[in-house]
Amino acid sequence: MSTPTARIARCVLVLGLLLAAAGCGGGPGHGRVTIMIPWSGNEFTAFYSVVESFEDETGIQVDVQVTRALTQQLDAAVAAGAPPDLAMLPSVGAIYKYADDAEEKDRELQPLHVPTSTYLEPFRGLAEVRGGVYAVPAKVDVKSLVWFDPTVTERPSPAALRTSGKWCLGLESGPTSGWPGADWIADLLLAQGNGDAYTRWLSGRLRWNSAPLKEAWTTWRNLVGTGAESAAVRNFGEAAAGMTTEPRTCSFTHGALSAMGFGKGQRYDYTTYSTTRRLEVSADFVGMFTDDNPSAETFIAYLAGTKAQQAWVNQGEGAAFSADSRVTYGNAVQRRIAALLRPGSGHTLCFGAADAMTPDVSAAFYRAVLDYATDASKDPTRLLDALDDVQKKLGSSPVPATKLCADPT
Repeated sequence: MSTPTARIARCVLVLGLLLAAAGCGGGPGHGRVTIMIPWSGNEFTAFYSVVESFEDETGIQVDVQVTRALTQQLDAAVAAGAPPDLAMLPSVGAIYKYADDAEEKDRELQPLHVPTSTYLEPFRGLAEVRGGVYAVPAKVDVKSLVWFDPTVTERPSPAALRTSGKWCLGLESGPTSGWPGADWIADLLLAQGNGDAYTRWLSGRLRWNSAPLKEAWTTWRNLVGTGAESAAVRNFGEAAAGMTTEPRTCSFTHGALSAMGFGKGQRYDYTTYSTTRRLEVSADFVGMFTDDNPSAETFIAYLAGTKAQQAWVNQGEGAAFSADSRVTYGNAVQRRIAALLRPGSGHTLCFGAADAMTPDVSAAFYRAVLDYATDASKDPTRLLDALDDVQKKLGSSPVPATKLCADPT
């Protein structure tokens, strides 16, 4: 069996994506599949373990194309007529973007014939466009989590978190820099009790420069304090390390478990600062862009199955969660997080705001976060006015408002 490094070297996505796509294309009936993904580190390791199991069982070769600039690279490949067979879509907004109207002759994203009855809401519904399944939630996350080291920090109350001033924060993430702040701002809007404001904002019925949104932005900037200025150039995956360095530089960090980069043996626990029982969630959806490769259909069906979902979750390094209600969890912290996604949790799950927007609007959101982090005035008015202009030009979220928040069922 070839090593991940050797295999990736053959098909990694860099600036010469189109050459790579041409050289690694699956093509009909060749027992070969190309898939574009954004992951590295532990997340890549967990995914690749599933790839290897699939290859062993089927004899089909999977060529993995890795890029942090997935939106740009996928757009370029699709426009050139050389898309990968499969791609991990960067947002549900992208699902709607690529799933053209039914009357279009050449639909870019192909409809799938994959059972999704075991998948929980809101993820199941978000994968559907006009009644058809166009993507599979390959893995999911809960973003509304505040992490701390229980060996040195007692479990904080929501009130204590709002005045701690000891946050680990990194906003640098290559072409998607700024997203950790965007997630946090959306989470604060939900924590204010503004579930209705959240869906009205994403559907274009509430301006960016409205009182609820402005409060969420200013609350975030006041929470992170002066640390926001250096966060613009600090990698998001390295920020949580400040909780364990000597001396410790921070006590809390916000986001999904998969984004924390915790090492083996490291002690960690989580809480939330929301009293509204609304949680921000996300998912990586896999979609199919070619219609003449049976091997691609086989692989996407495999990824959607409970067996592969369970194997993915069992790779603890990736800290993955599944929308499949039949998947179980061995790690105690993972079991508690997974319970938040299950029926009877008492939580309403709202899909991440930036991930529900069209890719261009979410990119503008990320840039505004970076600008605000380094703005000494701490006044977001100018940035929010500009985002209103961007949304007016590019449109609001294409996702129906009724799908954005749901109780898990």
